[in-house]
Amino acid sequence: MLPKVLQSRLVQARGSLLLCRGCLGPVGQGAEAGLCARCWSGLLPLPEGRCPRCALVHAEGDCPEATAWELGDALWDYHGGRPPLGALLLPGIKQGEAGWRGALLGRIAQGPLPGWVEEVDQVTSAPSTLYRHLLRGFDLSAEVGSLVAGRIGRPFQPMLSKSWHSGRQAARTESQRRRLPRKAITLRPGAASDGRVLLVDDVWTTGTTLLRCAQALREGGAQEVRVLTVFRAL
Repeated sequence: MLPKVLQSRLVQARGSLLLCRGCLGPVGQGAEAGLCARCWSGLLPLPEGRCPRCALVHAEGDCPEATAWELGDALWDYHGGRPPLGALLLPGIKQGEAGWRGALLGRIAQGPLPGWVEEVDQVTSAPSTLYRHLLRGFDLSAEVGSLVAGRIGRPFQPMLSKSWHSGRQAARTESQRRRLPRKAITLRPGAASDGRVLLVDDVWTTGTTLLRCAQALREGGAQEVRVLTVFRAL
């Protein structure tokens, strides 16, 4: 068995040879799931002075975005960091990067949440199609929703369903995303969307999916809907 000093030097030498899968620099200390500490520091909070409904910075006055919720926010900037970390992580996770998925969920479990999150009565998530769920073997939004629900001590319930033919929003242009039909997302049979509901999703771009989800929840009896996503595309 090698002495501990030699083992330590071998680990350091190996680390200096490995390249970060994000920036292609040396991984070094603090690396996780093949990404260096510098890349992970790209989990940047949204700017101060953002709107409490659309989470964007805009001129004072009514929110220009179409919303069906009272409060909305995200944990991190989708394009934050160099390389843009959210834009790197989410597509990779959805292609099966289990290490990135576990590392991201670990940071969500430890990171700060908006104070108003603890005021809700129950938590749900934006749905994926059954085909996508079966293809990937997981539902990231549901995993995040369940994690947040556990942190605040509220029940998590999958309340919404998405029609199988509605397709992936990520594969569409912005104008196509905004034309997502209202009937594409509906309340599940027997789901009770009463009280204050926290709607959780992985990424917020145009907000159309969130809008359709919130509308379905309100029509199902939710007194109030609040939105929290992992990333916000600014």
